[in-house]
Amino acid sequence: MKRISILVSAATVACAIAAMLLAAGSANKEASPIFGVTIPPGYRDWRVISVAHEAGNNDDLRAILGNDVAIKAYRDGKLPFPDGAIIARLAWSYVPSEENNKVFGRAQSFVAGPPINIQFGVKDSKKYASTGGWGFAQFDNGRPADEALHKTCFPCHEANAKRRDLVFTRYAP
Repeated sequence: MKRISILVSAATVACAIAAMLLAAGSANKEASPIFGVTIPPGYRDWRVISVAHEAGNNDDLRAILGNDVAIKAYRDGKLPFPDGAIIARLAWSYVPSEENNKVFGRAQSFVAGPPINIQFGVKDSKKYASTGGWGFAQFDNGRPADEALHKTCFPCHEANAKRRDLVFTRYAP
């Protein structure tokens, strides 16, 4: 009888752990308002399209990544981007590297600091026909930014990157 109690207790603990892991795994499934874009699994393994330093309000370092469809379109010079292309923009604060500056003997090195946010552009010409074929998302600390921010995505891209299928970033080979 004691053995059965131990087995039942162990099974209960295993089920509880499994439930917590499943819940944690689905935390990134929150979708952006308006567009319904979620954080794509494995996006941190995508290839680099380009990098940037924005010296504006955020003063950030950015890495722009693309899934296989986006990378192929960039390399082939294909515009408009085909459906299925996803472009990610990751931003970190821009901070001096004390460690590197000691090596160089002067202040000259900057590195990525704490993350600021991530953004995604998802190409689906039917689903997002009213916004030039693109769905947009920004996530702060893993959570979608508010609707007001998402309302600014399409107008900004349309006004500033219309000739490049609403994409700001150029490919850096």
